[in-house]
Amino acid sequence: MSKKRHFQFSTFKFQFSFGAALAGLLAGLVNGIFGGAGGMVLIPALELWTDTEPESLFPVSVAVMLPVCLLSLFLASRSGPLPWSEAIPYLLGSTAGGVLAGLFGRRIPTLWLHRIFGAMLLWGGVRYLC
Repeated sequence: MSKKRHFQFSTFKFQFSFGAALAGLLAGLVNGIFGGAGGMVLIPALELWTDTEPESLFPVSVAVMLPVCLLSLFLASRSGPLPWSEAIPYLLGSTAGGVLAGLFGRRIPTLWLHRIFGAMLLWGGVRYLC
């Protein structure tokens, strides 16, 4: 796997690895170019290029993508007004889904999370290709 350097600031400790930085770069590029979907790239990249535990892939992806999405939102707002009236219904639904996933997601076995995620990737890919 990748060599890691450990850094610690008070009680917060993180590890640097080239694989993780590369996965983050790829996710940021995808998110910036397509306006989303960085997490769809991040999870397989983290799994391939780092030794992140399988049960931590999804939480790590969410923790990484939140600031990336906020940055994308900020940059998009600089190029014109945002369509908040269209976005709010999706925001409310996705917030409810996020809460439910946070409460119950850990109860789903990792293998099934991978299968569901893979099926969603295939479904999305087929939709965009057709």
